[in-house]
Amino acid sequence: MQAHNKTVVKSMQILTLFINHPKLTFNEMMELSNLPKTSLHRMVGSLEEMGFLTKDEDGRYSLGLIFLQFGQLVGERLDIRSIAYPIMKDLRDDVEEAVNLIVRDKDEAMYIEKVDTLQPVRLYTSIGRRSPLYAGDSRIILAFLPEEERENYLENIQLKPIAMGTITDKTKLRHAMDEARSNGYTITSSELEDYTKAVSAPILNGKGEIVAGISVAGIEARFQEDRLPELIDKVTKAAKAISVKLGSQTHLLSNKKVGK
Repeated sequence: MQAHNKTVVKSMQILTLFINHPKLTFNEMMELSNLPKTSLHRMVGSLEEMGFLTKDEDGRYSLGLIFLQFGQLVGERLDIRSIAYPIMKDLRDDVEEAVNLIVRDKDEAMYIEKVDTLQPVRLYTSIGRRSPLYAGDSRIILAFLPEEERENYLENIQLKPIAMGTITDKTKLRHAMDEARSNGYTITSSELEDYTKAVSAPILNGKGEIVAGISVAGIEARFQEDRLPELIDKVTKAAKAISVKLGSQTHLLSNKKVGK
């Protein structure tokens, strides 16, 4: 049994190489994985036979189409995505900016859905992208976690600068989260990428717990001060609409504070 476990771990080690590398030669896989040549050859052959890897005519490997099937199944079974998407699309069409759906994954945030802007100059994000919970539109999730979870996170995280506006002082971060819970939204500037801005709001479940965040994000020049009230109103209404569909009976628009 232990040998089988090691084989699974090594196979995952090989497959995860392709998260950051679309295609790899056998020698590149050997260099990146530090696995012995014979073991790697055996496992790559098995992964290719099962459809997890595919090899092109130049001898370079990439992930097999089976992952597309798995990805579609996971996406379909994440109910929040199917519930949120029509509302996100309406919001995008209304404000003409990119709309993101973000969830917590341990100590990070992950973008699980996106409706892109039609603007020629745009902020790059992608489904599957990760970011720290303390920065940018991801912070809406951290702000609405229960206090004990927030403090535990802050005690164990190092606030590293990502862009010129990233908050790296824990006192300032706590203040920003207090404001977020009081207001029911966050406005962040140049925290994940320079010269960008985002307006985010929390999505709650039937227990009033934070399950996701929704944000409108884009180039800072399109998020002028006189436009922010409109964006705040529309983002928070979209968050409320999704929350209601998830069973939420109360929401921040009713001035109820969550996460205290």
